[in-house]
Amino acid sequence: MNPLTQVKRTQVINQKEAALGLSEDASWHAKFRGSAYVFVGGVPFDLTEGDLLAVFAQYGEVVDVNLVRDKATGKSKGFAFVAYEDQRSTVLAVDNLNGAKVLGRIIRVDHVEKYKKKEEEDEEELQKKREERGVCYAFQKGECNRGDACKYSHDEQRNANTGWGSKEDDPKWEHDRHRGPQIRPLVFVLQLDEPLPAKDIS
Repeated sequence: MNPLTQVKRTQVINQKEAALGLSEDASWHAKFRGSAYVFVGGVPFDLTEGDLLAVFAQYGEVVDVNLVRDKATGKSKGFAFVAYEDQRSTVLAVDNLNGAKVLGRIIRVDHVEKYKKKEEEDEEELQKKREERGVCYAFQKGECNRGDACKYSHDEQRNANTGWGSKEDDPKWEHDRHRGPQIRPLVFVLQLDEPLPAKDIS
């Protein structure tokens, strides 16, 4: 369904509820009582998280603004999720901001029933995955421009320890090279309960 059509339908429902004088429990908003998040669509691309905070803070204390961005470019995708400290603020935001014009664009604000913020992958887990794939060849040559979006490791220390990278930059280069199996002498230790006589030791 067209986002503008959804905006108009929500506004019509709100007007009918107001005319009928429905209680909070009978309102369509009651279905979303378990979520303090609202969806915001049609967000102008130049708006930042701070701008959204300023707009939505009119209806309650905002505790989270997740402006969805493209991973590679970092540019806004034009929608966001906003969380309030008090769930009742979501009702005010939906009723008052749905259909509002922000920087010439009509925004759509609606409840989110089961929103879970996609947690950023734990940095250690992400680094582990990158290391399993190996060191980025383009990074070694100084040509990788993907930054955090690169699926290969950019760990310079790992780069040095694997034999990849510049020999001049790493003083441990000779020690890190594989030299084949190392032969180590075996040492046996004999533990006795009673000391041996001096003649038997030699």
